[in-house]
Amino acid sequence: MASKTLSHKNNLQVLYEDNHIIIVNKRAGDIVQGDKTGDKPLSDVVKEYIKDKYNKPGNVYLGTVHRLDRPTTGLVVFAKTSKALPRLNKLFVSKDIKKTYWAVVKKQPPKKADTLINWLKKNPKNNKSTAHNKEVKDSKKAILHYELLKALDNYFLLEVNLETGRHHQIRSQLSAIGCPIKGDLKYGFDRSNKDASIHLHAKHIEFVHPVKQEPISVSAPLPDDAIWKACSE
Repeated sequence: MASKTLSHKNNLQVLYEDNHIIIVNKRAGDIVQGDKTGDKPLSDVVKEYIKDKYNKPGNVYLGTVHRLDRPTTGLVVFAKTSKALPRLNKLFVSKDIKKTYWAVVKKQPPKKADTLINWLKKNPKNNKSTAHNKEVKDSKKAILHYELLKALDNYFLLEVNLETGRHHQIRSQLSAIGCPIKGDLKYGFDRSNKDASIHLHAKHIEFVHPVKQEPISVSAPLPDDAIWKACSE
């Protein structure tokens, strides 16, 4: 039986859970997997949650299906079984998962709705992707669709649907049209957010359960701050 109640044990917000899958709402600053910082990753927190909840002895299996950038918030999907992991990976690769993001940007985009097609080239030295209008060496094609949902007092709320999943794709492509995300110094916003977050939220995900073959639709509550509250009013 799937559980959609929210759990805040270990500061973890669980949005969906069954025998094979767990979906959590990532906070700004959390890293999904361990990196050179040595900070405790979200994957370890989820493992602890599973171990505690089910009183599991020994090591807990958990497969990381995808990542969100550290300053980004929202939905992260993990596999709880070795059966589910390759099937979820296949869904992400074959684009059979619909991922919807909300982004708060500095300027009104040129069009109320548009499809952005760029070629992104990643620079490992500064961990940044540059959006090009035509293919360049070592670049990857990136496609997203956006729609202007709301004009705030000083910002604009966009809904973004990804067709591809490239490194820093939304951040880079929106910056390339003059719409850097609030707080995103790396991609052209003029000041950082106090908590080092950026106003990019993985809000909704839809896919067919890879084991049960049932449709899953999960939404992540917005972070608790004044800008996000204005977006949802």
